[in-house]
Amino acid sequence: MDKKVTIILLNYCGTEDTLNCIKSLEQIEYNNYEILVVDNASPDNSYKTLKEELKDTPHILLKSPCNDGFAKGNNIGIEYAMKKGTDYILLLNNDTLVDKDFLRELVKCYENHTNPGIVGSKILYEGKRDHIWYGGGDIDFKKFYGYHLGEGHKDEGQYNKERPINFITGCVMLIGKEVIDKIGGLPEEYFMYFEDVDYCIKAKEAGYELYYCPKSIVYHKVSASSGGEESAFGIKWGTRNRIIFMNKFKYKVSKKKYLKAKMYFYSTRIIKLLQFSIKGEFDKSKALKEGIKMGRAVTNTK
Repeated sequence: MDKKVTIILLNYCGTEDTLNCIKSLEQIEYNNYEILVVDNASPDNSYKTLKEELKDTPHILLKSPCNDGFAKGNNIGIEYAMKKGTDYILLLNNDTLVDKDFLRELVKCYENHTNPGIVGSKILYEGKRDHIWYGGGDIDFKKFYGYHLGEGHKDEGQYNKERPINFITGCVMLIGKEVIDKIGGLPEEYFMYFEDVDYCIKAKEAGYELYYCPKSIVYHKVSASSGGEESAFGIKWGTRNRIIFMNKFKYKVSKKKYLKAKMYFYSTRIIKLLQFSIKGEFDKSKALKEGIKMGRAVTNTK
């Protein structure tokens, strides 16, 4: 008997993507899973549409009273699933499609290791399926961010080795229930971006290992709901959250290295401001300034 997996999809004004993702999930070869959709207070007709579309299915639909971000929305689903009983939580972006064996391979990968905490799939670009979006991940404490291995590279099998890693993207993240019992859900202070990096650090510090599982394959449309990390929205929240992340995990490096990281961050922000001004991208320039102001306000830094 397959262990129970609760698949959580967070929807925000992305009904078409969510329904396409569900159709993809309904074709997988795994016998014990449930799909739980959390509508994150979408201002459009998402909840009404999803309720109508899912009414004759076994899938679960929850509605968040307000949009408090990616982590909070997923945590609503995690809390519900843990109370009802499950063996694994799978966080999956709603703008994805999946290979029919992706879940079986993820669970197999998890169970093949002695001290797993989180495992993640190989992720390819939807629409360009021979190119890698995520081939494993790591965390750079010289610059304080998590990054994808192989991003943008043509998939030629170079990222096909199952291995321990330090960072798993929140796009596809299989978490054992015992991990959530011990360290809780996603950190909610970020709203969007960096919560997955933070959570991976927390899991590692609790003694768990993280594994990249390339036999599990997912296809990602990439930031359909937010416009992407280079949109004004992405720039604002990415900037804010990197300041929060740096401040929270500065204990990972020496004081000298932390100061160097801050200098690198702020100097590159100045360059970006100049680039935005030259290109006439004043919305992005404004977003960057707002992100810095917001990050400093949260951390009380100057």
